[in-house]
Amino acid sequence: MASTVGAKSAKPRYLQIADDIEEQIRAGGLAPAEEIPSETTLMERYGVSSGTVRKAVAQLRTSGLVDTYQGKGSFVKSRPPVRRKSSDRFRRSHRRAGKAAYIAETEQAGVKPTVQVISIGPVSAPAEIAERLAVDEGDKVLARRRLYFSDGTPTEEATSYLPWDVARDIPELFEENPGGGGIYARLEEHGHEFEEYTETVRARLATKQEASALALSPGSPVIHLTRNAVTAEGRVVEVCDTIMAADQFVLDYRIPATD
Repeated sequence: MASTVGAKSAKPRYLQIADDIEEQIRAGGLAPAEEIPSETTLMERYGVSSGTVRKAVAQLRTSGLVDTYQGKGSFVKSRPPVRRKSSDRFRRSHRRAGKAAYIAETEQAGVKPTVQVISIGPVSAPAEIAERLAVDEGDKVLARRRLYFSDGTPTEEATSYLPWDVARDIPELFEENPGGGGIYARLEEHGHEFEEYTETVRARLATKQEASALALSPGSPVIHLTRNAVTAEGRVVEVCDTIMAADQFVLDYRIPATD
């Protein structure tokens, strides 16, 4: 029998269906990692076409509630997002404990973090990176590209860019494992004491490459975050260009009130 959900609502039918399935997820009727009903089942339940059902499922993906795998179906997401607290993640106490920022925050969220180093080596500075590092576009910089996982699922892809005159004197920066506390600990050990970190945050849809790297459904949203690490002398000694699966993170900022 067809559902009468939202019969009098002004919302498009596919949004009514998405809202109904979302309510089932929130109420626990559909458990984490459980497959949602098939396209045929939803067509019969709601009395709609396959196109309407597909739009409803796409809306659930965009909302970060389900993942779709070709040939397998759509499943309720199984993990809560990592809360990324700007006021906490770059504390020196984490580095002294031998933990880089990502490791510290994912452990606090109760998930197992792992890091895969994709590449390390000199590259020509892209325009935006060069501007942030105060070098000329095309100048040689060190790039460290990594893929981060939470409980085995890729959630974040990041590339750190460092001025060559800084990086060349720190051999650990060329290693897959730069040592406890990560690259920020090594930079501070070599006299580059950090004063602040500034971040630019954008939201957009994932490119094909990003969706593939992060195992996202087509059209999934990502957070594009670019961070400057600034020393006490006012120099930017690292720019981190990061793509994050939007449904896997909550960005938590502390902003002081000033005159």
